[in-house]
Amino acid sequence: MISIGHVSELEVVKQVEFGFYLDAGDIGEVLLPNKYAPDDLVIGDTIEVFIYLDSEGRPVATNQEPRAVVGEFAYLEVVDTTAVGAFLDWGLDKDILVPFAEQHRPMEVGHSYLVYIFIGIDGRIMASSKIDKFLDDEKPHDFRPQQAVDLIIANSTDLGYKAIVNNSHWGVLYKNEVFQRLSFGQSIKGFIKHVRPDGRIDLSLQGGQETRDKNAGIILNHLRKQNGFAAVHDKSDPQLISDIFGMSKGAFKKTIGGLYKQRIISIEKDGIRLIEK
Repeated sequence: MISIGHVSELEVVKQVEFGFYLDAGDIGEVLLPNKYAPDDLVIGDTIEVFIYLDSEGRPVATNQEPRAVVGEFAYLEVVDTTAVGAFLDWGLDKDILVPFAEQHRPMEVGHSYLVYIFIGIDGRIMASSKIDKFLDDEKPHDFRPQQAVDLIIANSTDLGYKAIVNNSHWGVLYKNEVFQRLSFGQSIKGFIKHVRPDGRIDLSLQGGQETRDKNAGIILNHLRKQNGFAAVHDKSDPQLISDIFGMSKGAFKKTIGGLYKQRIISIEKDGIRLIEK
């Protein structure tokens, strides 16, 4: 379905002096100005465009890519403030407005804020930094353990980090399971670790075959540098494992268990050893 605030692939149906008109279905014919059109574009071609409203409220298309579309969160910088609110750079020539009523706290030029992109009651695309009202933890979901998800780091707590999961729900990354620096507004891949009975979500940055392969590479590289032996094993202190390998004890145990089954390492009383082949 073609809609305002989203990317669609549209057919060119008319060329005029100032651009091309595209067939946008129920929206009607939408103008793609010449400055956004490839030099070789002709009637009958299809082109991927983002549809938004111009300053007069008319649908218009662009081949510029916004940093987020309607229904998504993004970390954007304020480039101007006016009597109607703050304007943020979201990747288009036309900046996006955050009205004063949608500001969690007054926004300042040069500062970046986590915002949600939505369509206001007047039909225009705008943003809000009051992100809690767009995340409903009571809303049912079908997330499952080990599922890969997209995360946006929202803030830190005593437990760790709150993150937005797939633009729809809150989740938590626990501090003692994070082994890299995370920053506010950062987009990162993650995994569902556990879904609690009340539906709340525990997250992990480690999971899936790609992470297992990465962890195995870290351990094997360390063993090679240490002449094939490391005085650390599945009973070692979690902090020692974290300091040496940059991973949780649980991830370490799973990884060396896999390497042991493949007969790549042996697990000895005082450490792990690379098996010579």
